[in-house]
Amino acid sequence: MFAAMVAKAQNWIVRAPGPVERIEACFSGRAFAPHRHDTYAIGVTLSGVQSFRYRGSARHSLPGQILVLHPDEVHDGYAGDDGAFRYRTAYLAPRDFQRVLDGRPLPFVKGGISDDPRLQAPVRALLDDCADATPPLGWDDALFDLVTALEDVCGGSRALGRTNREAAQTARDCIDARLADPPTLGELDAATGQDRWQLSRDFRALFGTSPYRYLVLRRLDKARGLMLGGASPADAAYACGFADQSHFGRQFKQAFGMTPRAWSACVAHDRSRPGPEPSAN
Repeated sequence: MFAAMVAKAQNWIVRAPGPVERIEACFSGRAFAPHRHDTYAIGVTLSGVQSFRYRGSARHSLPGQILVLHPDEVHDGYAGDDGAFRYRTAYLAPRDFQRVLDGRPLPFVKGGISDDPRLQAPVRALLDDCADATPPLGWDDALFDLVTALEDVCGGSRALGRTNREAAQTARDCIDARLADPPTLGELDAATGQDRWQLSRDFRALFGTSPYRYLVLRRLDKARGLMLGGASPADAAYACGFADQSHFGRQFKQAFGMTPRAWSACVAHDRSRPGPEPSAN
């Protein structure tokens, strides 16, 4: 079993190897505070009752049900009964979705839980064997099948109208290149030739979050990679440009639902397993 090495731990996270961030995890009680990240969280409940609040309502996922949480939507996580819940999740960047969508809006699954049989095969292809470095069928094939199925389940696609995809992509590239010295909104305006408010709307439509949130999450991704490599939260915060450790801790919890130290403790048992490199959205 993938998680056999941590069977004695009450709460644990095992990160799969490979370029796609995939985890298997087990938690009891209240696992995650309310938080939001700028990736899709696409997973399957393996055992127990995986409960969470999402878009104003409590949701309860039973074994075999699929979760599709949209980027930048606030959610928490807790056991829906007295036992533990175990699950697998892949965190997929909207920029990867856009390789398939080609400018179409990101698909949205209302309620965050789906029993639609059209999602079973592509989600299982991505998550069934988390011990493999490469998702079954290859990453590109798995991505194409998953995004196509999600579009189908969500009722197809519609044109983005006046959305300027090139401007949003240019802004994203500018932010990626300057994490340590991020561009101002004025500089993004100048680089893209787009009014900042229209640029923000276009950026959200294509990448699921605002330019500022995108910058913060890329810094947090880098910090998680440093902590996986053994850096302390304080050193990671300094290296990634956060004002101080307190600011870093608040931003980390808002993004991942737990403090940096709590997250490090959950993955500490797995330091010998190579995890995925932090990926840009």
